[in-house]
Amino acid sequence: MEQVTNLWSRIIEGQAPPPSWVVIGTGVLALLIVLTGGPWRLARGVVTIVHEAGHALVAVLVGRKLSGIRLHSDTSGVTVSKGKPTGPGMVATAFAGYPAPSLLGLLFAVLLGNGRIAALLTVAALLLLGVLVMVRNAYGVLSVLGAGAVLVGIAWLAPTAVQAAFAYLITWLLLIAGLRPLVELQRKRRRGRAPDSDADQLARLTGVPGALWLLIFAVMALTCVVVGGTTLLAEVLPNGLLPTGSAS
Repeated sequence: MEQVTNLWSRIIEGQAPPPSWVVIGTGVLALLIVLTGGPWRLARGVVTIVHEAGHALVAVLVGRKLSGIRLHSDTSGVTVSKGKPTGPGMVATAFAGYPAPSLLGLLFAVLLGNGRIAALLTVAALLLLGVLVMVRNAYGVLSVLGAGAVLVGIAWLAPTAVQAAFAYLITWLLLIAGLRPLVELQRKRRRGRAPDSDADQLARLTGVPGALWLLIFAVMALTCVVVGGTTLLAEVLPNGLLPTGSAS
């Protein structure tokens, strides 16, 4: 009970930003994870969870019946919903996956910019719980439970400094990792190996070329990196590096 009270207090009151080396260091680490092989594969699983959660959330919001989510060992996933196979609702559902990690990273950056580390961890836990309820295969359940175990362990057992570093790492990772799946998708599309990708589904639904949808995803991801990164760094950059207004 005391831990719950302390967590709630941190959510309400907020926390001071960590040292600048933590903010910058976690950003560099996140970039290295995205650019490397083995670490990226682990991170890719987290990105896929958020990707499928984006599909699922929008499907529910537009009135479709969510059937379930499946996560696979190759870090791919699929979200199945029932409803009209065409129209704005289906377009919104198909569109929601790729921007989801970048947008969640931007939300997390805003929370961290306001000192809401505990709130970020709570939002992440609720996201995982929502996905867990809808997962329909064993590997997916194990993946979400594993991610949840790490999150709960850090939120409940780790020192405040570790929680802050973890929150910044996850945020940077979501922001930066929103770009790599788009590069991978374009490579697959060039080889004709992704006929059922979100971009190609959107092309069939709207008549707009898949390449243009991919460009829209990329612009959104880059925008989130710039805005989110600026937000994360605003509290730690020297005042001389920040833009200032002219004195009158």
